[in-house]
Amino acid sequence: MLDGGLSNRLQDQGCDVDDPLWTARVLLREPDELLRAHRAYARAGAQVLTTASYQASFEGFARHGVGRAAAARLMGDSVRLARAAGAPWVAASVGPYGAVLADGSEYRGRYGLSTAELVRFHRPRIEALAAAGPDVLALETVPDAVEAAAMLTAARGCGVPVWLSYTVAGGRTRAGQPLDEAFAVAAGNEQVVAVGVNCCAPDEVPAAVARAVAVTGRPAVAYPGSGETWDAARGRWHGRAVGPAASAGAWRAAGARLIGGCCRVGPEAVAELAEVLGPAASR
Repeated sequence: MLDGGLSNRLQDQGCDVDDPLWTARVLLREPDELLRAHRAYARAGAQVLTTASYQASFEGFARHGVGRAAAARLMGDSVRLARAAGAPWVAASVGPYGAVLADGSEYRGRYGLSTAELVRFHRPRIEALAAAGPDVLALETVPDAVEAAAMLTAARGCGVPVWLSYTVAGGRTRAGQPLDEAFAVAAGNEQVVAVGVNCCAPDEVPAAVARAVAVTGRPAVAYPGSGETWDAARGRWHGRAVGPAASAGAWRAAGARLIGGCCRVGPEAVAELAEVLGPAASR
């Protein structure tokens, strides 16, 4: 069983994540608060803790005056802090290029970069995280099958297994590709231990999970958001929050073996999920 949204938990603790580094800003400025957030999810029953490296990059840290060697240490620290929180497994988060731009383009993809350019961007981040010894790399919130292929190439030979997780809408990637085409980039890749979706509406999960399993033959990973919608004009969320516990049984029946939450899913919702999944959460 996975954890929930790290940013919302940090905000609940009074941390400021309004920065292009996002949760990595807390990694840089308030690591004790990050450890506190991880521990909250571990206490709630999460067996996999995800690091605060989603928007971390050498370029982003450089804008804060952090040199390359120090940035690599900080990325490693994200793994070490999650490990110190006490859950059995640590997933090192590798967000898409659009996340590092911090302009919402991870929900569009298609940045105008070649596959080779994307590989060159992701490879140093992956190397820095892998060197710290996570149990898995979470290639997550990926909007585009082209970038997914580039991220898998960048992770090749790093010595750490990966899961690949797309953000989807309307039964397609955010870049508009059919899910069968998107999941196919991971088919036959022995480094990939799971394929699925995150940072999407909960009702997108069942069909996507079923396609992920059918196309790749791998277990699925599923950790959607709360189902609320962000209103950028008004600066607030609206809609009804639905925790993953409400649908976890159906996701598991469709083939999901790694289940948790993303945006706006906090420790309380993860604790409810732990009750629903029970002993199966440890398998």
